[in-house]
Amino acid sequence: MTDSVKIRKIGNSLGVTLSDHVREMGLAEGDSLYVVKTAKGIELTSYDPDFAEALDAARDFMRRNPNAMKALSE
Repeated sequence: MTDSVKIRKIGNSLGVTLSDHVREMGLAEGDSLYVVKTAKGIELTSYDPDFAEALDAARDFMRRNPNAMKALSE
C-alpha cells in the first residue's frame, strides 16, 4: 500500500499526519515508533521493548569497545 503524506510545519518542527495508519497498526497517542533508515528511505515500526533493550546493549558495547567494532567492519 502506498499513500502520500504532506510534510507540514508543526511549531518549530516538521511533521506528517499518520492518524489512519497508526490506528490500523493498533497504536494510540503516547505509543512509540522506531524510525529505521533503509536503502529506500525510512521505515516506521512500532516500539518493541525487547529490541530496544538489545539496541541499548549494542550501543553500550560499541561505545566501550570502539576498536573491536572498527576491526569487525574491515
